[in-house]
Amino acid sequence: MSQKTVQFVIGWLLTDEDLRRQFVERPRETLAEIRDKGYELTAEEMDALTRSAPPAWPSMARYIHPRLQRCRLR
Repeated sequence: MSQKTVQFVIGWLLTDEDLRRQFVERPRETLAEIRDKGYELTAEEMDALTRSAPPAWPSMARYIHPRLQRCRLR
């Protein structure tokens, strides 16, 4: 297990609106794409992140200062 990668993914989910939206809609597929990009995530880590209530991520992200957010340009 790579705690560093898990922490990175959590931070990424909290600060990247597009990734967060994708994760809420398709959590397993999103994590598989992250893993396929070369980030080491075990099946157990992916399962734990998926079970962490994906709809809660947007709520948690609201507590991160907007300057630290990567927001979608519409």
